[in-house]
Amino acid sequence: MKKSSRRRFLQQATTLAASLAFARQLPAWAQTPASSSHLNGWLTSAADRLKPFKLQPWQEAPTSAAGTIEIDASQRFQSILGFGGAFTDASCYLFSRMDPEPRRQLLRDLMGPQGLGLSVGRTCIGSSDYSRTPYSFDDSATPDPELKSFSIEHDRAYILPMLREAIQVNPELFLFSAPWSPPGWMKSNGSLLGGAMRKHYMASYAEYFVKFLQGYKAEGVPISAVTAQNEVDTDQDGRMPAALWGQEYELGFVKEFLGPAFRKAGLDTKIWLLDHNYNLWGRVMDQLSDPEVAQYVDGVAWHGYVGTPDAMTRVQNAFPDKGAYWTEGGPDYTEATYATDWAKWSGTFAGILKNRARCIVSWNLVLDEKGMPNIGPFNCGGVVTLDSKTQQITRSGQYWAFAHYSKAVQRGARVIATKGSIAGIEHVAFANPGGDYVVVLTNQGEERDVACRFDGKSVQVKLPRNSVATLQWT
Repeated sequence: MKKSSRRRFLQQATTLAASLAFARQLPAWAQTPASSSHLNGWLTSAADRLKPFKLQPWQEAPTSAAGTIEIDASQRFQSILGFGGAFTDASCYLFSRMDPEPRRQLLRDLMGPQGLGLSVGRTCIGSSDYSRTPYSFDDSATPDPELKSFSIEHDRAYILPMLREAIQVNPELFLFSAPWSPPGWMKSNGSLLGGAMRKHYMASYAEYFVKFLQGYKAEGVPISAVTAQNEVDTDQDGRMPAALWGQEYELGFVKEFLGPAFRKAGLDTKIWLLDHNYNLWGRVMDQLSDPEVAQYVDGVAWHGYVGTPDAMTRVQNAFPDKGAYWTEGGPDYTEATYATDWAKWSGTFAGILKNRARCIVSWNLVLDEKGMPNIGPFNCGGVVTLDSKTQQITRSGQYWAFAHYSKAVQRGARVIATKGSIAGIEHVAFANPGGDYVVVLTNQGEERDVACRFDGKSVQVKLPRNSVATLQWT
């Protein structure tokens, strides 16, 4: 990952509007304010989006006071892999339907150095609920344990081309992949929709992963990590591609089949467990306690739909050499606050990052105004919405929350300690590998003044209601 300097971040904040002139839908990000050369800030509120704002220089503050957030760079935690979203079948299809130049501009907006700089992407091994049709890479009408019918041909139409285009925009894009369902013939119900994995097809399924990874790499799309199953603990009542994987099944698959198959094929692709909710932390603790599993596992993929993020810290404290990766969570297009809930999302991000997660990855990067294409039962929206008739782009509140993190926090940054309990205020800070520091402040309450104290000095920040502020200094 490139080592963005503070100067590059400032350039990013002033040039994105130009790169999106084709749409004329994004308020111009104002020029950098004439503040201290060592401290700059960006604010999103009801009035502005990622607008530079003036800050007084750091002042001597030998003691802290009430209403102060203490930033301590001597306490360092996990390194940051990055921020991103999912290249679902649905998102890739919508990207492919755009005219080439607007599509390039949108990809630059999302992943380019003058845009959000998103650097992590999730792909689906076969179909998810956000696909045009259910499919796998081996839809044989009869059992095919030798995988004679295996093919990634479906993805050559628009998924692989869009992934290659995204990699051109950000060559450091880290891609990881998850299946929503094994091929139907591997399951108890014979269908992609719901059901459970059958143990006697696990060897074939491990080879299915190998063929997928090799096929994608041959197409110029290397995949750096996989999970064995998206959301192991639900089959979604048979309403969409899904599969149940009991704890023993996932454990056995990784240590007896998937890990050995990767090793035999010479693949360095990482394996992440679970890919499901915080409340299943006990399951992960049991699995990682098995050294035969742990030898193949890089970390745990987490979703935040059920439970609390401190589950990640609990597992991390027990297994400090295993990473935590937050791999799914996105907006609801039916919510009235879809385009304005940046403070809600930024507060969520702060809790995730303060509980050891190395990445935050949204669900669909782009969907249309009705949350389509969608063959499942949920009302998910994209990080951005692309109107199916006008091609107008609407940026979600989550998009603006991402901007306050992904534009300032570099790959390899370390989360550093912050403390201070202030009602309605969330905070998380980072030390970038380039030597600068970042703190993101989120106010989900009414307007208030907050002091940040760092290395014996303090600065005052006025936070409007429902706002997010990023401060960056050297």
